[in-house]
Amino acid sequence: MRRRQFLASGTALLSVAVAGCGHPSVVLDMDDATAADIADEVSMSPSPESAEYTVASEAVENGSAMRRGRYELFDRTDTVRIDDAFYEVSETALESSDVTVYEVRIDFDPADSTAEIGDIAYEELPTADRQRLDPIISDDNPPTGDGYDVGVGYGTAEEVGDGSVFVPERQYDIIVHDGDRYRVTVSTRTTTETEYRYEATEVASDVDSFADQIRDQYLFTLSGLSEAEREVVEEAIDGGYFEDNEAFESVTDRIREHEGIEVTDSYGTWLLEYEQVEYLTYVEW
Repeated sequence: MRRRQFLASGTALLSVAVAGCGHPSVVLDMDDATAADIADEVSMSPSPESAEYTVASEAVENGSAMRRGRYELFDRTDTVRIDDAFYEVSETALESSDVTVYEVRIDFDPADSTAEIGDIAYEELPTADRQRLDPIISDDNPPTGDGYDVGVGYGTAEEVGDGSVFVPERQYDIIVHDGDRYRVTVSTRTTTETEYRYEATEVASDVDSFADQIRDQYLFTLSGLSEAEREVVEEAIDGGYFEDNEAFESVTDRIREHEGIEVTDSYGTWLLEYEQVEYLTYVEW
């Protein structure tokens, strides 16, 4: 189980945090691992609307794909699921150049709401602006304070296109929404945009064969445990183990002797078999 998934989904952890005790210092969590679970752990299944899906599917179909962007798409994993097949996607950085990135900033309680450039009713904004501003403007309790309260990233002028009244040139400085007048400004910064080339190689044609490859590389058997160690494992299976003691350390030392799917200096995920059942095992120490 990936760390962010565990932290987000564990009701035991949530109740601890709410009580003010914070995140437990150690974790052992073991979830039954089906072939689909294993495949999901080590690959990504991008939505058809995403840039990841677009470049991966194009690389599968045409042999390669190109994209310009300010960040890598596959920094966490390069294994992508498209339909039922799995592909390793290479992401090669080519030439880079400087670009201007725009941010629209809003002051919800301006000291002076008189328009200097012009005002516009929110419902009259172009779609390009409303799509970006809706999550902020629709908030019943927008942030207020001194100066501008929130900034909304618009990206580059090329990404925005010619449908905005704020980027690249600000045509209004006041938005009128439900009788309220919000002041708008636009800030810019220079960053680096890189051209990337993508190529895709099929590694498995279905979930079961892909999961078998992962098992071949990572699966090991956890056995020969003492009674105290077994109690730790059983509790980890039942809902998670969070007590730092000798039995916990002994179990996690055994696990950490093996290659993990994802391992850092303080946490990791392993695939193991215990009592003839496979588990995706998250450990934090």
